[in-house]
Amino acid sequence: MFDLDRWQQIYSVLKKNKLRTFLTAFGVFWGIFMLVIMLGAGNGMKNAVMKGIGDFATNSFFMWGGETSVPYGGYTKGRSIEFKNKDVKALKRNIKGIDLIAPKLRFWGSSDNTDNVVRELRSGNYTIHGDYPEMNQIDPSVMIHGRYLNDNDIKNRRKVTVIGRRVYQDLFDKNEDPVGKYIRVQGVYFQVIGVSKPLNPNISFGGDKEETVTIPFSSFQQAFNVGDRIGMMAITAKKGTPVSQVEEETIELMKKRHTISPKDDRAIWHFNLEEQFNKIMGLFTGINILIWIVGTGTLIAGIIGVSNIMLVVVKERTSEIGIQRAIGATPWHIINQILSESMVLTIIAGFFGMAFGVVILELGNSILSNTGGENTMIHNPQISFTISMVALGLLSFFGTLAGVLPARRAVKIKPIEAIRTNN
Repeated sequence: MFDLDRWQQIYSVLKKNKLRTFLTAFGVFWGIFMLVIMLGAGNGMKNAVMKGIGDFATNSFFMWGGETSVPYGGYTKGRSIEFKNKDVKALKRNIKGIDLIAPKLRFWGSSDNTDNVVRELRSGNYTIHGDYPEMNQIDPSVMIHGRYLNDNDIKNRRKVTVIGRRVYQDLFDKNEDPVGKYIRVQGVYFQVIGVSKPLNPNISFGGDKEETVTIPFSSFQQAFNVGDRIGMMAITAKKGTPVSQVEEETIELMKKRHTISPKDDRAIWHFNLEEQFNKIMGLFTGINILIWIVGTGTLIAGIIGVSNIMLVVVKERTSEIGIQRAIGATPWHIINQILSESMVLTIIAGFFGMAFGVVILELGNSILSNTGGENTMIHNPQISFTISMVALGLLSFFGTLAGVLPARRAVKIKPIEAIRTNN
């Protein structure tokens, strides 16, 4: 039940020495404030990374040819390895754990800054990609205009293209519909069928995604006379199959097909995105653990201050507590009184610290959103409701803990000694 007398007594005790109470409360305020800010910043960094990864298929790996580093099968070292169209069919036929395979070719933008894409009087220097439709399942993008490549584009070697958003801005008027218009890519005309915006801007295997011109893989091979060569393969694993297993089986098969020594680690380069993703998640788990250790340590420092001040209060109230004991106050009544004072001071200071921390995070998030800074290292720095409840639980626990020692000392005060001390 609500005990008005008790709350008045708590208020009177805390008000008695305002400066001391303020400085003690500030220690708790600062501890919970710093915990909230650090957790919010940690979540903001994680959100920025996850936003950059977006819907990218993390159960994937990428593979491209290198040069042999050891002689094998009658070949000398230094032989360049190039994948062919038949390799894709062999992988699909022999590696059961493969879900998607997306062969890829590309031309980088001209090194001498010569424009390689032209539309009427406008031109630009962009990265040219030859892709399969499966690539948009591995590395999805949203279509601003038109559509993405499909299987018929590959089968019929259509001269069509999907351009990046910045290519569209450079070559077309604002609000102009680009679908059906033609652009000249490396001297060959292609019809624009869509404009794409990347969902995963932080992962790129070939230039800025906003500045790409993507054409069907088969059209790329034919139009630019590269034969049946493949520059790179993006491969995903079926659900329930580890990517590392598919990666190992794939490389083993490719080494056999291209007469490469099983011990040669430079003939085929590969990048396992799942491994990198797990490392990133592990890194953020470590960061969160460190934040909790540092933040809790700072909070404990404030709680120790509360405990110390309660010890001082108990000493100052020796006579009062002795008189209460003399007129019949039970030990539990004294303990409850001291614990209540400790918890009130801790929880009120902690609540304001948490509230101020949340306000600062929201203010920072608003500034980032208005300035475009959310696309950098921090995005949406907030703490969850669950974390807030955990922090409040810690406050309650530490608030109680801060009053235990002072309460025990208060209980040990003997009435006769307390009255004699007062005299």
